[in-house]
Amino acid sequence: MIEKQETVNINSNDELMKNVSAMMAEGYRLAVISCTKLDHFQIDYSFDRNYEFRNFRFTVPLEKPEMQSISGIYTNAFTYENEIHDLFGIVVHNLNINYGGKFYRINVKAPFSTIKKAVAVATASEEGKTQNA
Repeated sequence: MIEKQETVNINSNDELMKNVSAMMAEGYRLAVISCTKLDHFQIDYSFDRNYEFRNFRFTVPLEKPEMQSISGIYTNAFTYENEIHDLFGIVVHNLNINYGGKFYRINVKAPFSTIKKAVAVATASEEGKTQNA
């Protein structure tokens, strides 16, 4: 079975909030929020209702990365947004539950904000496993 999907590019925080509010009003559930680092940060929001997915793609610049929280609309978004803050270093404004950078216990601040940091963390983790074995 192939589910119906569509992806809409979102150009502003106001447009994001308007579209997310519409998803809530139409009975969609928040399925996932993900982040990918390209030449910008790509934030993908996925919503589902009766196996019909709607996706919103929002870009955040690498310089001064900031975004608006949708946790005021979908409370469960706080987990994804705290994760995005901790792993990518993106400032998320108006989080309803804000862990203040302590959602994950990590040794490197925002390890996924650069490939170099992510590789260093993975390498250190593997070396630690080998030494502790």
